[in-house]
Amino acid sequence: ITLKLFRNEEVERMPNNEKEYNGYLLDQLELIERLEMVIEDNNIEAVKKQLALEKKFVERKLYQKPPIRNE
Repeated sequence: ITLKLFRNEEVERMPNNEKEYNGYLLDQLELIERLEMVIEDNNIEAVKKQLALEKKFVERKLYQKPPIRNE
């Protein structure tokens, strides 16, 4: 999995196991489904607001304290 950081740096990270990988895929599917619901209304401003909200959710997970696991 390639993650893009704020400085456009790319980091390769492989999930530790199938369960972690499935969790990642489910998160991505949920994101797509939420965006699809907003897109159906053809309201670009609503899509922008939803994207901003999704970004906050991702950042919250990324920078949570304490971290999910210590490496």
